[in-house]
Amino acid sequence: MSSIFTKIVNGEIPAYKIAEDDRYLAFLDVNPNAKGHTLCIPKQEINKIFDMEEDHYLGLMQFARKVAKAIEKAVPCKRIGVAVVGLEVPHVHVHLIPLHDMDDMRFQRKVTLTKVEFETLVQQIQEQL
Repeated sequence: MSSIFTKIVNGEIPAYKIAEDDRYLAFLDVNPNAKGHTLCIPKQEINKIFDMEEDHYLGLMQFARKVAKAIEKAVPCKRIGVAVVGLEVPHVHVHLIPLHDMDDMRFQRKVTLTKVEFETLVQQIQEQL
C-alpha cells in the first residue's frame, strides 16, 4: 500500500509544494511545529533513510540543504532544525523546522495556519530558491 507521501508525489493528495525535481519533493507540513516546517522526501518510496543508496541519500541531503537555505531567508528564525524520525509515515522524510527555541523541535507543539497563510508561505520560500 502506498504511503501518504507517495500519494502526494502521484498527485492523489494535494500539498503545498515548495520545490521538486525528478527525484525529490519538498512541501509544507500541514501539521507544523512552526511556521515554515517543511518535509523533504525522495519520490521513490523507501521506508528507512539508511536503506537509501548512498548517492540517493546524498542527493536528498543536498536538496534539503537548498530548501533549508530558502526557508531561512523567507521565515524569520534563529536557524533551521533538521530531524529524521520517520515512525509516523513509512516513507523517508527530512523535517526542516524554523527554530526560535528548542521547543520548536518538539513534535507535540503545533501551530495552525490558514490556507492563505500556507499559500503565501509557499510563494515566499519559492522566491528564495
